[in-house]
Amino acid sequence: MSETVWAGRFIAVETEGKWEYAVRPRGIAAAVILAIDADHVLLVEQYRVPIGCRCLELPAGLVGDETAGEPIEAAAARELKEETGYRAERLEALGLFHSSPGLTSEAFTLVRATSLTMVGTGGGVDDEDIAVHRVPLAEVAAFVATRRAAGVAVDAKVLLLLASGIV
Repeated sequence: MSETVWAGRFIAVETEGKWEYAVRPRGIAAAVILAIDADHVLLVEQYRVPIGCRCLELPAGLVGDETAGEPIEAAAARELKEETGYRAERLEALGLFHSSPGLTSEAFTLVRATSLTMVGTGGGVDDEDIAVHRVPLAEVAAFVATRRAAGVAVDAKVLLLLASGIV
């Protein structure tokens, strides 16, 4: 049986035996979007307070943080448009994955977005300051290396693009 030690709006810290870990309260989930179009992938780059620098990532966002019971695909579509300015004709949930199971119970659903149409500028909402990168799939490894050399952190989920068979 776990015990909540601290709870905020988007995370809580719980203990169970010797374990201390973070959880998402109120049934909040996450969607990570693999947006592929014409042999290109959309990546986003934004400042992340916990690591103190900009981070290269797949577009992503919370599910159910504002509307309880929000469908994964609806959240993925919303986040893709907000962050990148693109709308997908097709969204396909590829499965549930755990990002750091030794630290948090948080999981994310990986959603493939295809047949993309640019409908806005992206950049996120409020003060997110998201840079959008449309990168040829054949150049992802070089692009990641270039951004890393520039001091940009790289989210581990970007490894999906460097493995075969996912795109």
